[in-house]
Amino acid sequence: MDKQLDQYWQALVNRDSSCNGQFFCAVLSTGVYCRPACASPTPLRKNVRFYLSQEAAQADGLRACKRCQPDTDLDGTDNLMHEICRYIEAHYQQSLTLAVLAEQAGMSPSHFQRTFKRAVGMSPKKYQDACRIRLFKSDLKNDLNKAPSITHTMYACGYESSSRLYEKIDTHMGMTPSAYRKGGSGESISYASAETSLGLVMIGATDRGICFLQFDDADDKLFARLVLEYPKASFQPTPATSRPLFDQWIVQLNEFLKGRVRMLDLPMDIRGSAFQCMVWDYLVSIPSGTLQSYTEVANGIGKPRAVRAVASACANNKVAIIIPCHRVIRGDGSLAGYKWGLARKRSLIDLERRALVDDREQQV
Repeated sequence: MDKQLDQYWQALVNRDSSCNGQFFCAVLSTGVYCRPACASPTPLRKNVRFYLSQEAAQADGLRACKRCQPDTDLDGTDNLMHEICRYIEAHYQQSLTLAVLAEQAGMSPSHFQRTFKRAVGMSPKKYQDACRIRLFKSDLKNDLNKAPSITHTMYACGYESSSRLYEKIDTHMGMTPSAYRKGGSGESISYASAETSLGLVMIGATDRGICFLQFDDADDKLFARLVLEYPKASFQPTPATSRPLFDQWIVQLNEFLKGRVRMLDLPMDIRGSAFQCMVWDYLVSIPSGTLQSYTEVANGIGKPRAVRAVASACANNKVAIIIPCHRVIRGDGSLAGYKWGLARKRSLIDLERRALVDDREQQV
């Protein structure tokens, strides 16, 4: 790693334009990030930090240099990659190999792969898969009265077999194609609310687990948010037969909020894209009492350029505390946003830090 940083530093000193786009240089004393070839005076080494993406630099509170304009596409590469995206979308039914796409861009396959991933945030293959799933979903809903069958739509979207399609369904759609074709109308969610030390909480659950756990100050606001999250589902208050289970969940939640238990063990039925699920899985792995920045999370999932996407996945978390997005903060140490209020976020962070200190003192 030190060798890599030394190479970045030499590129900055030499104003190596061939490194533009590969990484960005931040000058902490001025709060500005630049291209490696920026014509500004070379800063002191101790004041420099390197980033693999401008999103990562921006997430840490840095602003773009007005001289070298690192937030603009001076060489047109990003525009070219976006043109390739449009090409993929127009030919999503075909099997587009890396070689075919690289030729379309006028690059070698390896250079094209790196350039596309840097500009778009995912590989060309993953982008094509995402296009197929998105268009498959759209066709199922929009062509409900025209498409003869799900199989017809499947082949029209470029899938050679149902197994290839179903491999991607769970993470991208969260339900089977037939259920999605009906707008999710087959999903039944029961819900109930209760008071906690963090205020009113509402829990929504399917027969597979909790799909909604959120805080607010009124039942009607929470129910409106539940409907907004799952607009095509049917809803019913938690029936008497399921009330004991709901009460157990609330007891466990309150025990956690009082610091009596260190983690929640509750069943979940989470719906999200492959990327969102990757972020949420990672958040669960962050130890209680510790914090990470959006940049650290992006690095942790192996996608250092996806800082903004990480922040978006945190914001789209439907299950508070169980998926601990409160453990993610800005690079400068500030709390950043929290859809259930910064006061609740601060309370959760303080709670877990106190518990961590208590545990360490007991081990001494």
